[in-house]
Amino acid sequence: MRSNRRAEGGADFRIGEGSDLHRLESGRRLVIGCIEVPSDVGSFGHSDGDVVAHAVCDAVLGALALGDIGTHFPPTDERWRGADSRVFLAHAMRLARERGARIVNVDVTVELERPKLAPYLGDMCRELARVLGCAAAAVSVKAKTAEGLGAVGEGKAIAARAVVLLAVRSST
Repeated sequence: MRSNRRAEGGADFRIGEGSDLHRLESGRRLVIGCIEVPSDVGSFGHSDGDVVAHAVCDAVLGALALGDIGTHFPPTDERWRGADSRVFLAHAMRLARERGARIVNVDVTVELERPKLAPYLGDMCRELARVLGCAAAAVSVKAKTAEGLGAVGEGKAIAARAVVLLAVRSST
């Protein structure tokens, strides 16, 4: 795992990017950033539908060049039906630690028309940091609307994008 950028202490930097999109349906829980947000609609997904956790998981796995969440937790596998996405994040971080990697920072953008997420963003950052094993100050979650455009703007979907920076101890 080499990069062109070397940190002090002999660590390489690895960047990963992830995204996720789920449709919204009534009668389902809305789990975002590992917390439940009160809402009359929730994400439809094989697991708990947490687009933030899924995007972050994909970003960590991508930084490690280990595929994506579907590779590790196929939606065709009934073991993962309704699963708490913390399981996916913990798995990705276990793989990262095995390779000598640690989170430097995580930056997430959630797109959702309603409910407004501002009151929940701090809790999301803290819970994501807890599961990822990093400082809460290393995790940023921002919320945007789609200004009424597309499936997100029409209130039919929720989306998230994540970027993760890992520092990997050099083996040299």
